Amino acid sequence: MIGTLKPVPKESWPVKLHDPKRSRVWVNAYFLVQEFQEEDGVIRLSINTTSTGAQGRWKDGISWDALQDIKNACGYEDRDAVEIYPSANDVVNVANMRHLWIVKDPIPFAWRR
Repeated sequence: MIGTLKPVPKESWPVKLHDPKRSRVWVNAYFLVQEFQEEDGVIRLSINTTSTGAQGRWKDGISWDALQDIKNACGYEDRDAVEIYPSANDVVNVANMRHLWIVKDPIPFAWRR
């Protein structure tokens, strides 16, 4: 279990890191989750731990189960989400952060019960 995610009021968001696509933010003792409104109704959740390692980077190791629980806790339990593994030329790996893209329609190639 990930614990309860608490909404962060907009007035508490860092002004220096303003992003007009950011629409909601949640936090608990383990995770920081930011929601971004992307094009065509796609929602991106950016997820990182709240713990840092020796070099000051967020700690790695967010499990699939944690990502699924976070997606559900943010209100998207009825929607499919994808995590993208881009071509080598498009990799951006500057922080231990995961991204889930929540899509409007069910993904046709997803497994269903």
